[in-house]
Amino acid sequence: MDDLKLHDLRCFDAVATGGSFQAAAQTLHRTHPSIFAAVARLEEQLGLTLLDRGGYRVNLTEEGRLFHRRAQLALREVEHLKDYAGQLASGEETILRVVIGDVCPRPGILGLLSRFFAGRPRTRLHLDYEAISGPVERLMDGEADLVFHRANPSDPHLERIDLCEVAFMPVVAPGFLPLEIGHDVTPEAMRPFTQCVIRDTARRPSSENFFVLDGAHSCSVPDHAMKKELILHGLAWGHLPGWLIEDELRDGRLLSIAGRHIPGRTETVAAVRRRDKPHGPAAKALWQHLQA
Repeated sequence: MDDLKLHDLRCFDAVATGGSFQAAAQTLHRTHPSIFAAVARLEEQLGLTLLDRGGYRVNLTEEGRLFHRRAQLALREVEHLKDYAGQLASGEETILRVVIGDVCPRPGILGLLSRFFAGRPRTRLHLDYEAISGPVERLMDGEADLVFHRANPSDPHLERIDLCEVAFMPVVAPGFLPLEIGHDVTPEAMRPFTQCVIRDTARRPSSENFFVLDGAHSCSVPDHAMKKELILHGLAWGHLPGWLIEDELRDGRLLSIAGRHIPGRTETVAAVRRRDKPHGPAAKALWQHLQA
């Protein structure tokens, strides 16, 4: 077993796949005798009969079928290892770490990423979700190459590509409020009702107040999908992104209470990266893809 050769495994795989020594010889551009010798050597080293040579076509024995399945996995892993070494040699990243923030319209952002990574099969996407100040913290702590989120445009450490604007609006389910819904709903009128907010995932949370009503009872959730469910079921009220609730607003399952006292808010979603950090070829290519 110590002298098991990769060449012999490839020859055996070619015979098992092609069904004959001749087919394997043509596939590997080798002579028929060299393929025959390689498989015989492999069988001797393993102490197994891998092929039944009694018929017109070469068939796998039961041991050969089981061994072939594992051999194919090993051969694929070797090919992946060669690709990985090639990426390391060329300086191209094998993994890009991307964080999607809670304000992002996920279908559009995931579509952008899908189109990019479809053309780069050798670079894997490591994708995470963070909320509130979590995405930028991950970026500044060196745990992400790129984030999709809002970011302070005056921060000299950050470079951004503005992608879209997302409107947030305060909404309730029909019947949630015992008062008439109009443009004059005040914070004082809403204070007795539970407000649903997104939990900040940052290790060092920001002091910035994102739609939180002082003095009101609140419940927290990890993302807007869960927040939407609570509001739809009449368990709370809160601000939700317009892209997530278009259907519910249209058919009346959610009602906007936006007005002069409790306004909505528009956030600019951007691709954000560190300006003060070098970027590899794959990260640069993704940045150019987003600019285009």
